[in-house]
Amino acid sequence: MVIVNDLKPGMAFENGSDLFQVLNVDHNKTAMRQMIIKVKVKNLRTGVINEISFTGGDKVEQAHVDRKEMQYLYDDGTNLVFMDTSTYDQIEIDKSRLEWEMKFLKPNDNVNISMYGEEILGVILPDKVELQITECENAVKGDTATSALKNAVLETGLEIKVPLFIQNGEMVVISTADGKYSGRA
Repeated sequence: MVIVNDLKPGMAFENGSDLFQVLNVDHNKTAMRQMIIKVKVKNLRTGVINEISFTGGDKVEQAHVDRKEMQYLYDDGTNLVFMDTSTYDQIEIDKSRLEWEMKFLKPNDNVNISMYGEEILGVILPDKVELQITECENAVKGDTATSALKNAVLETGLEIKVPLFIQNGEMVVISTADGKYSGRA
């Protein structure tokens, strides 16, 4: 058990049957009142972000979420298959749980899988990934007065906007937080 006054961003805890990760903690102490602690949390099972209020001294059960490096192998139609590179054990994660992450995964990429006991919570993507452009529009001559962008499609199927000087077949760096162009690889 951990006292909610000691919660820090990044910590994981259980509250009821839910598993949360702390994003932000706000302590509010006014005269003649007990401390109110507002904790901004992300539900690790559903991905929903909300705020929970506690009174000072409340206790929650601390959770130990493990990260395991695994290699993405392939998409079998309904699941994504990952392999532990040390034991060669394979796990499957339902595609519906990884709709955002699929836009940045290529076969043979190494990713971290977050696990709570034997329960698989999801895939932790790196901050930025390198992907190849498979289709992009041609630049229009004279269209460079401002920082003009054109449409491009990446090897994973993700559609993004890139600067006019980027050509078909180039490798680009993409931010996994918002799915936007970050630079050339």
